[in-house]
Amino acid sequence: MGSRRAADERRRTSPAVVGGVAAVVVAGAGFGAYALYGGGAAAEENARTRAAAAEEKVKSGPLSAAEVTSTAQRFLTAWQQGDVAAAAAATDDAKAAEALLTGYAKDARVTDVTLTAGTPAGDKVPFSVKATVTHEETSKPLAYDSALTVVRGPGDGEPRVDWHAAVVHPELKDGDKLVTGEAGDPPVEALDRDGGKLTAATYPSLGTVLDGLREKYGEKAGGTPGIELRVVRGKESKAAKASDKTLLELSEGTPGTVKTTLDPALQAAAEKQVAGKERASVVMLRASTGEILAVANGGHGFNTAFQGSLAPGSTMKVITGSLLIEKKLASIDAKHPCPKYFSYGGWKFQNDDEFEIKDGTFRAAFARSCNTAFISQAPELENDDLTKQAKEVFGLSMNNWSVGVPTFDGAVPVQSAASMAASLIGQGGVRMNPLNMASVAATVKSGSFHQPYLVAPSVDGRGLATASRTMSDATLAQLRELMSYTAAHGTAAEAMAGVGGDAGAKTGSAEVDGQEKPNGWFTAYRGDLAAAGVVQQGGHGADTAGPIVAALLKAAG
Repeated sequence: MGSRRAADERRRTSPAVVGGVAAVVVAGAGFGAYALYGGGAAAEENARTRAAAAEEKVKSGPLSAAEVTSTAQRFLTAWQQGDVAAAAAATDDAKAAEALLTGYAKDARVTDVTLTAGTPAGDKVPFSVKATVTHEETSKPLAYDSALTVVRGPGDGEPRVDWHAAVVHPELKDGDKLVTGEAGDPPVEALDRDGGKLTAATYPSLGTVLDGLREKYGEKAGGTPGIELRVVRGKESKAAKASDKTLLELSEGTPGTVKTTLDPALQAAAEKQVAGKERASVVMLRASTGEILAVANGGHGFNTAFQGSLAPGSTMKVITGSLLIEKKLASIDAKHPCPKYFSYGGWKFQNDDEFEIKDGTFRAAFARSCNTAFISQAPELENDDLTKQAKEVFGLSMNNWSVGVPTFDGAVPVQSAASMAASLIGQGGVRMNPLNMASVAATVKSGSFHQPYLVAPSVDGRGLATASRTMSDATLAQLRELMSYTAAHGTAAEAMAGVGGDAGAKTGSAEVDGQEKPNGWFTAYRGDLAAAGVVQQGGHGADTAGPIVAALLKAAG
């Protein structure tokens, strides 16, 4: 450790310039002990200097290239040389910076740090990090790229590094820290339902899922921990259900095994469907049990399929439709309004392309995904009706699913006026992900809610979430007929072409502020299988998520 080296061994060199910014290189430099000296005449002079500076005009306006370069140089030089106080002083949050940079050496055990700056792009300066991580007798090299941004500091307007934990390592969120030591959890060897190994190399989408399995079952699966450098999540990251992440393995542990419900053939098919689609996600379940058979995310950076929180658009009309039928506000072949527009709560709602269905039935309105057919019933509903329906029948929005890895269990908050009306068509405050919407289709197909799960409850004796009631046989029969008709003759027909057997579907498109195109949604069932997908900024669900879901249903044979 740098803190144990004699002071005369800590050599300093002048920074070289690479790409217009200092390339800070100090042979053998780590984070050593440091001291601050002051008092007496020097302190008085510093006080006078600070007072004079405070009287000067606060700097403003765009940063010059020189300000960006010199600020980055000052920060990187101090960080590399182990002068944590000086490095922190070059940021706009010295307290947070000093704590994380100190931990970089003390807790993460990173030494021999070499920082090389790249060419600035405006106020942003990329840099590379090469260092060594040491734990007892074991050492391994560490290399990664990061970046910093220079801003004008509060108060004086002087240029400073805009402090975020990601400056130290791009995998860090604010509040996270780096730790090297015995792994928090022993490694886990995840198995598919047939006993085959599940790895991120074979199934790229499963990286975050495997991290979650390790966190949940590492201590229970019978393995022993290794030594690793890892990200330990802070309060905010934990609230977002982010798992700790291994960055560097110094020594391997002995893995335990955890068997999942994933089907290897269907998982491979799901991976194929999202490959090359940056923001596509899909989930497939066994409707009668809730077993998760496949989960995949394009991009692989975040498990949107399980943890996404997105407006589901018109796929929500499956839940709303069940509510209207139960309350006798709609019946499959009864006349039902579908005007171009309907106003409620001060908002004017309309259909896609402002279409209308004159003298149509609820069957026709559902199949064409008529917004106003649902919004028009808002005056007849209580503010909490949709929330109750989602919780009591579909098991959603209770935050109590125990899947085996972190999930978001949907949200259908109680709302009023226009927001309540918007919720009926999957906008407003309603939030879902493909796991939630696959479960909705599964509930319709099986007739009752079965909480989805990736690891059987028998593995650890945990309980699964339940719904308090089921739909009546009459309601269920109408809802199945609506989804079947939509799959055969409605907005889902093109995507579901070739999906034989007992099948039903619902499309959706969710508008998002700031997006040119809506998020495309699709949920469907076939036989005992249910699936749902989303393509963010993809456009209409029938054209984007629909083919992904349909292909997965076909792959199941």
